[in-house]
Amino acid sequence: MSAADTHRTVEAIWRIESPKIIGYLTRMVRDIGLAEDLAQDALIAALERWPTDGIPDNPGGWLMTTAKRKALDLLRRNKVRDQKYALLGRELDVRMNSDIDVPEPGEVNDDLLRLIFMACHPVLSPEARVALTLRLLGGLTTVEIARAYLVPEPTIAQRIVRAKRTLAATKVAFEIPEGTELKPRLSSVLEVVYLMFNEGYAASSGSQWIRPLLCQEALRIGRVLAEIAPLEPEVHGLVALMEFQSSRFKSRVNAGGEPVLLMDQNRALWDYLLIRRGFAALDRIEQLGGLTGPYALQAAISACHAGAASAAETDWIRISALYEALAQVSPSPIVELNRAVALSMAFGPEIGLEIVDALQSAPALKGYHLLPSVRGDLLFKLGRLEEACTEFKLAASQTDNQRERDLLLGRAAACLPDESRVQRKKST
Repeated sequence: MSAADTHRTVEAIWRIESPKIIGYLTRMVRDIGLAEDLAQDALIAALERWPTDGIPDNPGGWLMTTAKRKALDLLRRNKVRDQKYALLGRELDVRMNSDIDVPEPGEVNDDLLRLIFMACHPVLSPEARVALTLRLLGGLTTVEIARAYLVPEPTIAQRIVRAKRTLAATKVAFEIPEGTELKPRLSSVLEVVYLMFNEGYAASSGSQWIRPLLCQEALRIGRVLAEIAPLEPEVHGLVALMEFQSSRFKSRVNAGGEPVLLMDQNRALWDYLLIRRGFAALDRIEQLGGLTGPYALQAAISACHAGAASAAETDWIRISALYEALAQVSPSPIVELNRAVALSMAFGPEIGLEIVDALQSAPALKGYHLLPSVRGDLLFKLGRLEEACTEFKLAASQTDNQRERDLLLGRAAACLPDESRVQRKKST
């Protein structure tokens, strides 16, 4: 294996192992920034030694052992080692003298869960939570995160640095919340993963319709969370939703990178392994009490599409009922907008348009491009082409994503009578 191949292998292993290592080290040194630095030292050691020594049989264990030893060395020579020893007590002495360098799997899982809750703490802004989570749990570099969100690298770096400082200044504990504190904190964690996935699934800006890297990392973190919090239905709900949505990636854009709407997608391109995993997660939710949370209900809606052999066979009546249930547990104008689409598919565009028109005055949807986009689609189906054209153009002016803008302008052009299209071509 060449040095370049070894480096790529090290980087791939690092993305998988780094969250466990950082979580374990954070418990040792009680400082998330210092823990990441020590973990990076272990990565550097691997990049230096593995190209000549070869990749060890247990690379994750090698990295964990190296990082642990570096942490212990630091604690030994730290000026405040007496205070550190007093805090860590007998646990640290056992670690220093133990012949077992790699922690037990259950111990790692607990550390991972603590790290997730710490990185997604509500004391941080949503943007900071996402950046820190991608850095610590996704193993992404600041360059990759900046590229994914189309913001300057220094901005991402500053968010991460400030997030670490905030966690240290506010003395956020490296712990798993208990009792009444668990549910709100878990909601914050799931929100971060959900935001990450959604930004990748339908990019809010830029020239690409989807950003698979963000979705892949969100799904991976979700799967980890499902393993270490197996009794939480909403964790499985979010994972199921992401599995179903991810299954459609190959069909969501054409060869030119242009968006392909759900009803027009080639279902043969869907990933049915991911779909089976989604249904397995839904089965787990049923065992834990049924579809009651917002993520579980959204997953059930996505399952209706995944289980339909063709667009025509989609159970829109069930989808409408599920959106009604979602509106009860998580009311919002966006949910109503989606319910309008489902009702229009089940009972006709007139029904959907009536709901959409009522949403026109909703403050939360002001400037939201999907409102005129949906309205344009319903008007198009009703044959009100001039109005539809106006709505599609409005929607195009409100989106920052170039691919989506092109799609909407294309739909607007399709509303024009043939003579108008010919006249426009002559004028251009």
